[in-house]
Amino acid sequence: MLGNDEVEGGWRTHGPWIWVISLIAGVALGATLAHFVPGVMAEGKPVAPLWLVGPFAALLASIALMPFVSERVWHRHFPDFSFFLGGLVAGYVLWAYPEVGLGRRISFGQYAVLHAFLEYYSFVALVCGLYVVSGGILIKIKGRGTPMANVCLLAFGAVFANVVGTTGASMLLLRPFMRLNEGRVRPIHIVLFIMIVSNCAGCLTPIGDPPLYLGYLKGVDFFYPMTHFWPEWLFVVGSLIAVFGVIDARYHRRERLAAANVNPELLESQGRGVSVSGGSGLFALGLMIFGVFIDPMVKKWFGIEGIPFGATFQILVATGAYFAAKKEIHEANQFSFFPVKEVGLLFMGIFMTMIPALAYLAQHGASMGLDHHSKYYFATGALSSVLDNAPTYLNFLQIALAPADVNPASIAAELATPEGRITIAAISTGSVFFGAMTYIGNGPNFMVRTIAQSAGVKMPSFFGYVLWAVVLLLPILVLNWLFLIR
Repeated sequence: MLGNDEVEGGWRTHGPWIWVISLIAGVALGATLAHFVPGVMAEGKPVAPLWLVGPFAALLASIALMPFVSERVWHRHFPDFSFFLGGLVAGYVLWAYPEVGLGRRISFGQYAVLHAFLEYYSFVALVCGLYVVSGGILIKIKGRGTPMANVCLLAFGAVFANVVGTTGASMLLLRPFMRLNEGRVRPIHIVLFIMIVSNCAGCLTPIGDPPLYLGYLKGVDFFYPMTHFWPEWLFVVGSLIAVFGVIDARYHRRERLAAANVNPELLESQGRGVSVSGGSGLFALGLMIFGVFIDPMVKKWFGIEGIPFGATFQILVATGAYFAAKKEIHEANQFSFFPVKEVGLLFMGIFMTMIPALAYLAQHGASMGLDHHSKYYFATGALSSVLDNAPTYLNFLQIALAPADVNPASIAAELATPEGRITIAAISTGSVFFGAMTYIGNGPNFMVRTIAQSAGVKMPSFFGYVLWAVVLLLPILVLNWLFLIR
């Protein structure tokens, strides 16, 4: 089992004091840059320069290319890359936009950094919290990994993701999926698991995926996705499961597993069945889902917003679940904190460097010529594959509703017209489905990759995964547009 500071190759990252130095160096460079290239204001609002998207592009390039250049250097220094580039953007934004406006008591720069940090805090609380909680739940499936058994498991995961979220379903079902296929798991199995369970499945409820949850908070009816997006969900998820079944069947026909490569429990198992253990983990899972609704309830009942009560509650729940879980369950799940560490440290930099990218999109989105729902579908999808799909969804929703603000009245007016309904569907499904195009398109993607790699699966590189997505997923998403969006 991997320790807290190790990776599958045995390499260790530098200690936190190096991260602090990287962060300070980045902030200092950003502040210096703000002195020589001050921020620009227009109509009382800050203008996001396109060149400031450079650190975000550099971080994405590092994630994609550094493992090729030197895997050892990357595994030792990825937190340094993340903190330095994130600090650079934060330092520039803080010092380049010191003006106070829009009725706030803090500057534009302070608000942007604080807002990004709170979004990151909520992201880590949910994604990493669900990982920790699921580590205390052991699901055993008797039998062997056959194409039919795998298809049934993925179909269940596609429905289950709308109850516990794509992150919850991924964390709960990934390990049973790999145990069921002990000795025969291939990278393509995990790639399709990410596409199906970790992304496309969560398009039927606001719990399923963060963009739909934001839409629910802004005024979209809770059951609207289920009653209107089910054709897209059925087509995309069903097509991906069919592709998985065909690929798995081909592997299954030519596989001759040696007994030494198969877990003895699987060889001795008779019949089929499912058992679940870890009562404290199951209780904590329910509390984690409840935590999603705490902030909306606090806002409705007490008028308080902007304070992450729900995320803090989820962190406390995850902490309690970790200490309450039985040691043997953690051992059976090969539980390690490294996936939490990798996701948490990398996404700290991603959320900070995304500040100017999202701001530029918000300021210039109206000039992108988005005059048809087809353009919304592909534009939202393309950016959701590399940016956080939740704020991307909100930005394009704002462009679609302009000049009105995003609120229940404007959403109701948009949904009252056939063109408006298709536009909302295009933005919603584009942000959910295209999140599967890269490892960073949605929260659980990177974590599933890390868990599988820690278990010995040689996962594709960043570009390798994108290539699989282009070959397997993109044609299905294009057909979805052709049949159901266009």
